[in-house]
Amino acid sequence: MVITGIWYALGLTAVGALTGYLTKTTWLGIPFYILAVFCLWFFRDPDRVIAEGPVAVSPADGKVVSITKDADGRTRLGIFLNVFDVHVNRSPIAGVIRKRSYKAGKFLVASNDLAGTENEQNTFVIEGEGSTIEFSQIAGLIARRIVWYKDTGETVDRGERIGLIKFGSRVDVLFNGDWKLSVALGDRVSGGSSIIAKRVK
Repeated sequence: MVITGIWYALGLTAVGALTGYLTKTTWLGIPFYILAVFCLWFFRDPDRVIAEGPVAVSPADGKVVSITKDADGRTRLGIFLNVFDVHVNRSPIAGVIRKRSYKAGKFLVASNDLAGTENEQNTFVIEGEGSTIEFSQIAGLIARRIVWYKDTGETVDRGERIGLIKFGSRVDVLFNGDWKLSVALGDRVSGGSSIIAKRVK
C-alpha cells in the first residue's frame, strides 16, 4: 500500500463523517466512504517476482498501446495505465540513474501517441548491464501528479520501485539497437515481472 492512498482514504472518511454529522443524515457520507475504499484499492502496491537475465522488465502495469521509432532511430514503447491498473512504477533494468529531468506539458489523453512527447513528464536515463535505457512517467487527462522516489546518481535494481503516477497515465520506454522487443501492440504487461525486451548485443 502506497502511503498516499492511506492519507486520501483518511481525508475522505473524515469528510464523510462530517457530512453525516452536519446534515444529521448519515447516508450522505456514504459516497465519501466508497471513494475512500477506492483510494485504498487504487494505491495498492503488490510485490512482484522480478524477471532475471539480460532483459528489461515493464516499468508499469498496463496495455501496450504504441510502438514507434523516434528521430534517433530508437524504439519507443508506450504503455497505457487505466484507473484499474497498479500505478507504482519500476525500473526496467538495474543500473545507475545518469539523468532525471522533469518537463511541464499538456494533459492529453494518455493513450494518444502525442502524449509521449507533448504531455507533462518525468524522464529517467538509466545506465547499467552494458546498455542505457530511457523511460518516462507521463501524466494524462486525469493524472496530473507524478511522483518519483529516485534521482540522478542513485543506483537501482531491476524492478525496483522508483515512483508512481496518480490515476490514469502512461509510461514510455526508449530502446536503442541493443534491445529486441518481447511484446506486441495490445499486450497486457505487469510492472517488474513482464519482460518487454531482451538484450541482443
